[in-house]
Amino acid sequence: MALPRMLQLLDDRVRESDWFTKAITHRSAGRKNNERLEFLGDSVLSLIIANHLFERFPDVDEGDLSRLRSHLVRGSTLSRIAGANQLGDYLKLGAGELKSGGFRRESIMEDAFEAIIGATYLVMGLDYTRDYVLSVYRDELENLPELESLKDPKSRLQEWLQSRSFPLPEYRVLDISGKAHKQVFTAECRLSQPEVTTRASGSSRRKAEQAAAAKALDIVLQQSS
Repeated sequence: MALPRMLQLLDDRVRESDWFTKAITHRSAGRKNNERLEFLGDSVLSLIIANHLFERFPDVDEGDLSRLRSHLVRGSTLSRIAGANQLGDYLKLGAGELKSGGFRRESIMEDAFEAIIGATYLVMGLDYTRDYVLSVYRDELENLPELESLKDPKSRLQEWLQSRSFPLPEYRVLDISGKAHKQVFTAECRLSQPEVTTRASGSSRRKAEQAAAAKALDIVLQQSS
């Protein structure tokens, strides 16, 4: 099996290490798996990306830097990079995960990517790992989204209202249903000027409020266009 590009970039000392073997091993395949390495890799990745953004954008404030970092280290970005490199084909999975298509599951590829970063850090140190991460992230870093698009709906709605000296929105939870481990929250977003009320649901209060804010933002933007 041909090595994925993201693994070809690694020094042989990494790929031949016990740490790397653990990094590509899912917990379904044995006790010596990548869960602890995933924890380490997550922190190392966040540091590398934060430092890169800090140096690259000296005039960007803390809030926008945080949003850029969150965009780059979130699970969907990690799984997209891993998927583009067919990393799933190279992972060691238990029989059950193989049968259910675990090698294509985004969460599994995301965790393995972070674990590989953790293993690389343990074998080669921070400087090498930084160069490796920035190389793997090259396309993502060259095509960063507009800062405005990274703001969450509640922030964008608040800024739109403040720019027009309108009152800020009011949020309240209308309902919480489901079992404790799988609750569904329904939240309301109410604007007094312009008069708009929206409702939405989500797996947490925050997600429900964000979804309601997104609906309200769509309405006011349509009304003002």
